[in-house]
Amino acid sequence: MKFGINTFLFTSPFTNDSVRLFKKFKNWGFDAVEIAVEDPAHIDPALVKKHLDKAGIECCSVCACLGPDRDLRGTPEQQGNAMTYMKALLDQMVILDCPALIGPVYSSVGRADAVPPAEYRQQWKTVVANLKALSRYAQERGRMICMEPLNRFETDFINTVDQALAMVRAVRSPALRIHLDTFHMNIEEKCQGEAIRKAGKLLGHFHACGSDRGTPGNDHICWDCIASGLKAVRYNGPVVIESFTQDVKVIARAAAIWRKIEPSREAIAVQGVKFLKKTLRS
Repeated sequence: MKFGINTFLFTSPFTNDSVRLFKKFKNWGFDAVEIAVEDPAHIDPALVKKHLDKAGIECCSVCACLGPDRDLRGTPEQQGNAMTYMKALLDQMVILDCPALIGPVYSSVGRADAVPPAEYRQQWKTVVANLKALSRYAQERGRMICMEPLNRFETDFINTVDQALAMVRAVRSPALRIHLDTFHMNIEEKCQGEAIRKAGKLLGHFHACGSDRGTPGNDHICWDCIASGLKAVRYNGPVVIESFTQDVKVIARAAAIWRKIEPSREAIAVQGVKFLKKTLRS
């Protein structure tokens, strides 16, 4: 099991200059970094890979950032934008030696509204078709896509592991797996450990943060239940801290971080990775 950190905690957007963070992450005890690439033009993947190697840390995942203009269930233009963007990320991932594209790859974040059942079913068919094509593209490049259920305030499309499993089964690609997040599960699942067990071997990626988006372990989540679930499915993939603070203004607004949750970003990182290693490796 490897432990990583999402770059959104420290910067937005991630650019070539952001590689200075890698040494710091390594010194704090992280094995890996999850890079949020908002625009493929923001980075030179060969340069980023050079600095990853220099710092002795790997890129375990690239986080897809889907705004209103990128949506696999949206207008034809939005669908095209999303496909072009995520294919470009998959191409960069080959150079980065990064195995997984992660996040809510099916729709723009923040699109949450009640729609008639017939409309939802049509959206579902559209996403299935798009994810079949995207998964085929990923498989041809030896990459995988890990699809993340989000809470009800961030999407009306896939909120639970059961819905994610239904989508994976509909797409039927070995390149498509499931990405679970403790923050979203804390809202949507009856039991996080049981959700992990349901995902089983299809669990390809895991986000860990506190119930308030703060430090893992400094919250009310039952981490022993999560540890038991991960052990039961023999999960050995990345565990990535995806916490947010007010420091990165654009992300704070997007994630609704209106107050100081923890003393500092460094405290989240250092204390969080120490807690996760102790709790999930035992």
